[in-house]
Amino acid sequence: MVENTMHQAFDLTGKVAIITGGCGLLGKRHARAIAAHGGIPVLIDLPAAAPQAVAEALATELTSRVLGFTADITDRTQVETVCSQLLAEFGHVDILINNAANNPKQEAGNSVNFSRFEHFPTTQLEADMHVGITGAMVMSQVFGSAMARQKAGVILNIASDLGVIAPDQRLYRKDGLPEDQQPVKPVSYSIVKTAIIGLTRYLATYWAASGIRVNALSPGGVYNHQPEEFVAKLSQLIPMGRMANLDEYEGAVIFLCSDASSYMTGTNLIIDGGRSCW
Repeated sequence: MVENTMHQAFDLTGKVAIITGGCGLLGKRHARAIAAHGGIPVLIDLPAAAPQAVAEALATELTSRVLGFTADITDRTQVETVCSQLLAEFGHVDILINNAANNPKQEAGNSVNFSRFEHFPTTQLEADMHVGITGAMVMSQVFGSAMARQKAGVILNIASDLGVIAPDQRLYRKDGLPEDQQPVKPVSYSIVKTAIIGLTRYLATYWAASGIRVNALSPGGVYNHQPEEFVAKLSQLIPMGRMANLDEYEGAVIFLCSDASSYMTGTNLIIDGGRSCW
């Protein structure tokens, strides 16, 4: 085996990297990181997110090639169409980042106790699982199968620190409300993010002989101008004393998508400022 230099190990030149939820807060950061290391980011998102327009704007900003496709990742026919178009143009697909997920907020309900477990609608649970789990499974079936035929590829599943620890519901408490009306982090998020880690382990062993590596990344909370009170409460739960900056997961994404992690599969990399240590 020829050893790579450290620079070569992180090189993604010419690699086609599909990113679901590519127009979201972290999806665009993943795309930036991929492009900065020579890869070709492919943003997949719903029509309302305007992935083609977002891709064009990123391409201009980064002076790199960025593609955008409109598709429902839970619809196998739509996903197969995107895969076929990419294979026709490039002849290969190399990286799949399953990033898309619903992140339900208690404000989404019609009452303050919408988020509480006793009242959380099963329809909302099904919708969240449909995107986070069914979508990741369909994408992995289609693009993972293409990679298996190539005998090479990487799947990166974006999980969460709430896939390994429980939400601290004290973060969401509001003064003056009785206990049975206190808002909480909805249960569906924990279920989906825990399940995506299980899917990671399954696929890592399922496709190991086909040269496909599958890992998960569990980020902690990213600062995005949340209310000061919430940021202060959460920061007290984190040994580093702060939330993550937007760009602080890019290095991990490149590591997990590149040959720098060539002997790593079936692992969940937790980057949460130390929160899960406490």
